[in-house]
Amino acid sequence: QVQLVESGGGLVQAGGSLRLSCGASRSVFSFIAIGWYRQAPGKQRELVEGITSGGSTNYPDSVKGRFTISRDNAKNTIYLKMNSLKHGATAVYYCNNLPVPWGSWGQGTQVTVSS
Repeated sequence: QVQLVESGGGLVQAGGSLRLSCGASRSVFSFIAIGWYRQAPGKQRELVEGITSGGSTNYPDSVKGRFTISRDNAKNTIYLKMNSLKHGATAVYYCNNLPVPWGSWGQGTQVTVSS
């Protein structure tokens, strides 16, 4: 199984930006679709955005124009660039397999958007 490590979170003011990174332990990472998920306090984990092995994405309206997912297969890394952050983006962000997440999750990275 591929181990995933998320990083890049932090405290940012509303309207600010962050770039999250998801590093993988194995090169097989390059051949699978990966999603960024998030879990806000008191809420269920939800899919934010995903990217196929070939780099295709399909942004939901809630983040279209503000979030950009990308991958660097040579570095076994997935990125999520988040611009114009809103308070509702406060959550722990995780990366995992798509379409069905693996049972084991990483520690996630905390994103806190202050108003």
